Amino acid sequence: MAIGRNLFLLCAALALTATPGLAQTPPAGPVAIGSDAQALDIAERAIAFRSVAGQGNQTRQLAAYLKSVLVAGGFADPDVTITPVDDTAYLVARWRGSDPSAKPLVVSGHIDVVEAKPADWQRDPFTPVVENGYLYGRGATDMKLDAAVAMTALLRMKRAGYTPRRDIVLEFSGDEETRMKTSALIAEQLKNAELVINIDGGGGRFAEDGRPQFFTWNGAEKTYADFELTVTNPGGHSSAPRPQNAINQLSAALVRIGQYRFTPQLSDVTRTFFREAAKQKTGELAAAMRAFADNPKDEKAIAVLAADPAYVGQIGTTCVSTMISGGHALNALPQRATANINCRIFPGVKPADVMATLQQVAAEPALTIRDVSEGSVANDASPMRPDFVAAVTKAVGKAWPRVPVFPSMSAGASDSMWFRYHHVPSYGASPTFIKESDDFSHGLNERTEVRNIAPGIRYYVSLFGDLAR
Repeated sequence: MAIGRNLFLLCAALALTATPGLAQTPPAGPVAIGSDAQALDIAERAIAFRSVAGQGNQTRQLAAYLKSVLVAGGFADPDVTITPVDDTAYLVARWRGSDPSAKPLVVSGHIDVVEAKPADWQRDPFTPVVENGYLYGRGATDMKLDAAVAMTALLRMKRAGYTPRRDIVLEFSGDEETRMKTSALIAEQLKNAELVINIDGGGGRFAEDGRPQFFTWNGAEKTYADFELTVTNPGGHSSAPRPQNAINQLSAALVRIGQYRFTPQLSDVTRTFFREAAKQKTGELAAAMRAFADNPKDEKAIAVLAADPAYVGQIGTTCVSTMISGGHALNALPQRATANINCRIFPGVKPADVMATLQQVAAEPALTIRDVSEGSVANDASPMRPDFVAAVTKAVGKAWPRVPVFPSMSAGASDSMWFRYHHVPSYGASPTFIKESDDFSHGLNERTEVRNIAPGIRYYVSLFGDLAR
């Protein structure tokens, strides 16, 4: 995920009570449909499903559970479909609107998670626990809590008698964290959508003292690409070295690539991001953000931003060596050496152009390069649509009054990529706020504050209601 994803407040007593195993043990009393308590209950039960690619994948079982919740909350059974794909599945639920001719509003997420090894965690990653105001477990941040809050918001809207003008389609892919095969299938199926709210992107930042600082929505994301670099030689006996050595040649090329910086770029989304983010920063970093937004050729500003891991990915295309192998025996000259270069490509830039640049920078005639990317397609930024910007700003105001709202670009990849490939505007817009020190998405001991739940539901009710009109 990617950066992102997330939720809030159940009640003080519940937030401060350890509640392990709720996903397998029903609560003491009935949980009201559309309530804050239901959102937490759904999230806990969802975490208990080990929806990880490979043997024992429980994504299909999780989809079946979520369907049962949606149908119990008022969705027509035939309108909630589960489609098996390989070892996983995806879910599509349609809330039919009053105007069949209107293009649907799609609410997009995923229900698979990254692998988590219990031996490495302080708690079992698939046994949900609420402790000291946090929900712990794999998917607490990315993104089972968000899925639960979005579902609960829709159920609350149904309970209140809301009727959308356009269809609202809730979809959860089943392999977003790996191959994205279901992601591509869903986007193909829903490519007639008006726009997509991707609840696996965007979000807010808590200061370390707990104060909400700002909220960003993702209007763009970089294209993921892998390039395989190969140098081959005839090889020979290691006692008779030759001037040309595949490992040495490849290594020299990788050093040149590592020292190369792609031309910094700005888009409407990133220019706005830097100008607004500068208001949240101080000193040299704030000055660099403002200067870069005004002039993307400002070398001093570029140097400051490029040196910061949090912002180097925001100023242009990045490519980095991630894997290398070479040789076939300890006492033989290498016949082959290969490396993988992983690139995150600025929206609007073609992967083929980046590959050509890498070939040129490598400056090694014996080197060949090929695109080995899987599960990725190039995509441009979504337009800064006034209706979406107004709706998301209003929704954040209802959840967290007076919090600044501005766009951002994700350096990672999400299901939005597949919708943008079909020219459907997609916006990462999760309401979850998180402290920088609490961001364990994809990592150990993943956790999210449960005080996100109540404002998260208010946010989604407002956002979905405005955009489904």
